[in-house]
Amino acid sequence: MDDDKILINLDIGDKHYPLRVLLSEESLAREGAKQIRNKIVQYRQQYMKADVNTKDLVSMVAIQLSIENLRLEDKNDTDPFVDKIQQLTDEIELYLKEGK
Repeated sequence: MDDDKILINLDIGDKHYPLRVLLSEESLAREGAKQIRNKIVQYRQQYMKADVNTKDLVSMVAIQLSIENLRLEDKNDTDPFVDKIQQLTDEIELYLKEGK
């Protein structure tokens, strides 16, 4: 399984990070690092006059991405739909049994 992993270097917040990723996920990791760098630039421009260091900017980006991730998890939560489909299926089955 480790054979499928490769070592890549990502630059985030003025630091270099060696990271082992699956070959199939290399482009995702690089795109993720690019998004982080872009968001750091946005925050740096927004807080240009304030004394904000790179560590603080990375923390702000982490919070923002975490919130976005949680929103997506909520949006993709299919449990309420599965429960409703099961309820309707049960009602249909009951109706069909009573109709016989």
